[in-house]
Amino acid sequence: MEGLFASGHAADIVLAVLAAEAVLLRLRRWSISAILGLLGPAGLIVLGLRAALVGAPWYWIALPVALAFPLHLLDLRNRSRDERG
Repeated sequence: MEGLFASGHAADIVLAVLAAEAVLLRLRRWSISAILGLLGPAGLIVLGLRAALVGAPWYWIALPVALAFPLHLLDLRNRSRDERG
């Protein structure tokens, strides 16, 4: 297990699951923007985790984590708009 995490492959597994979920949601006719809003922040955070696991420089950790926030806010805005009709 130590090698799985030290190599970053644990994060790769999570990213593969997120990609499979995206495909399944698309097959269920979800829009690309809805899928990106739902899974995009998680994917970016996991990319930051992967960078941290493999000892990447701090900016490769911070950048995807920082980019996850505006994508999350966009998702929240879209969801609140959908609820209001």
